[in-house]
Amino acid sequence: MNRAAHAFWLDSPGRGEIREVALSGPGEDEVLVRSLYSGVSRGTETLVFRGQVPESQHAAMRAPFQEGDFPGPVKYGYLNVGVVEEGPRTLVGRTVFCLYPHQTRYVVPASAVTPVPDTVPARRAVLAGTVETAVNALWDAAPLIGDRIAVVGGGMVGSSVAALLARFPGVRVQLVDADPARAKTAEALGVGFALPGDALGGCDLVVHASATEQGLARSLELLSAEGTVIELSWYGDRKVSLPLGEDFHSRRLVIRSSQVGTVSPARPGRSYADRLALALDLLADPALDALVTGESEFAELPALMPRLASGEIPALCHLVRYGEADAV
Repeated sequence: MNRAAHAFWLDSPGRGEIREVALSGPGEDEVLVRSLYSGVSRGTETLVFRGQVPESQHAAMRAPFQEGDFPGPVKYGYLNVGVVEEGPRTLVGRTVFCLYPHQTRYVVPASAVTPVPDTVPARRAVLAGTVETAVNALWDAAPLIGDRIAVVGGGMVGSSVAALLARFPGVRVQLVDADPARAKTAEALGVGFALPGDALGGCDLVVHASATEQGLARSLELLSAEGTVIELSWYGDRKVSLPLGEDFHSRRLVIRSSQVGTVSPARPGRSYADRLALALDLLADPALDALVTGESEFAELPALMPRLASGEIPALCHLVRYGEADAV
């Protein structure tokens, strides 16, 4: 049986549209999912929307169920929560998370969906992919009790990292951002806040997620001797200059990259599924609702994405709702 669905496509950089797609199946060991919500990850998805994925990174940047190629036409996205309508008996009727683009209904292997715990509302569960990134970053960073830590960049990823660090015993955590409005987010997450010029120094660890060279330079300044910056930012096709002269070497500073595409080697026994399940469990904390800063209907995506990409809408995670009228 063929079924109709609708998906958001980037037709060309800066221009999106909603297309009708035909679904078949589901086959054996597959599920048909009706979307409830999806999330727009403002950092990565707006880079894609603007056509700023470097050609050298086209393969590395592919989302799990992406169709098309960069710079477009391409169907891109990876924060989707829906209800299983058909498939294995153990999954039918379950609310699940999937790394799927913005689409009203879709068919994927049953192994590609992760049940959402009963303690996590469906709308908050769209954050799972971003909290998973934060989990991987903290596995890489390995913070210790009593550490002095700054998170530079209060966007979706940086705020997720700060939210998890707030649970660590005895640590001093400060969220650092150039936007004073991020102070409300920090307060909701239970961490301190500072503008870059007012941030506390002497840090053992700085997690950088501002995607600016000014933020990375400030991250280095905030470190104590032999401290480490964990670099989470992805700059697309932009070049970044670093102040590696002065006292960078004498203070023996470290810059380490962290990227969710690989499970941290610090946790060799953990799988991608383990990491995602942990992220969903952590989303039982209602404080993380502070990361959802706006919402729209699915039909509004073509008009919404340019406003997110330009910064006119200063969102962290923007929620996309799917009503019955959209789930054709």
